[in-house]
Amino acid sequence: MHIGTLLYTWFNGKLVGIDEFSNRYYRGKGRRLHGRERRWVVFKGKAEASKVPPEWHAWLHHTTDAPLTESAAQALPWQKMHVPNLTGTPDAYRPRGHDLKGGRRAAAAGDYEPWTPE
Repeated sequence: MHIGTLLYTWFNGKLVGIDEFSNRYYRGKGRRLHGRERRWVVFKGKAEASKVPPEWHAWLHHTTDAPLTESAAQALPWQKMHVPNLTGTPDAYRPRGHDLKGGRRAAAAGDYEPWTPE
């Protein structure tokens, strides 16, 4: 986190809540930006926008006015757990034959065969 964000949060932020990933959500004290209150998140660890759960995303983007309640944060039985986007990380999905997983794939019908003169 940048020192400027940390100082701004200390002086101008009021803690609203913490999600299951330990990200902390804040609202501004008093001053408004374009008629709306300022809302922001301080990430636990590396700043990655895909680590924000959908409920908190709605609050951050002014879709809902009230902060999230504990009952609204509870997942329904048919809902999957929120998973951050892992693209570009060592944990990203790599199919068989990927260069970082050995680099050999099975032959396919559309594989290129160069022309050679007889």
